[in-house]
Amino acid sequence: QLRLVESGGGLVQPGGSLRLSCVVSGESLHYYAIGWFRQAPGKERERVLCIDSDGGVTNYADSVEGRFTTSRDNAKNTVYLQMKNLKPMDTAVYYCAASMTIATCGVDFGSWGQGTQVTVSS
Repeated sequence: QLRLVESGGGLVQPGGSLRLSCVVSGESLHYYAIGWFRQAPGKERERVLCIDSDGGVTNYADSVEGRFTTSRDNAKNTVYLQMKNLKPMDTAVYYCAASMTIATCGVDFGSWGQGTQVTVSS
């Protein structure tokens, strides 16, 4: 019954910064690893980052190395995706999802949020 809702997307200029939020309800966030994904029209969904239940972060996309990071505040049932030095190629719908291996960042994810649009343009 885990539910996730993304927010914080919008229009930002290249080089700008944005922070997305993933609010979890239905169950406590405490035990779950949360992944961030993105998808642009006509492109495959891309796994970007994942944060495990202990706060360890894994980066799956070389294109965001040094620019994106994720963090969690279990007391607020919220995971954050912090993005800086944004580029037009970052334009996509961003999703958060809970790992089906619960505490660890595995391959399979479920309980997807609805997504939030990030547009990077001048």
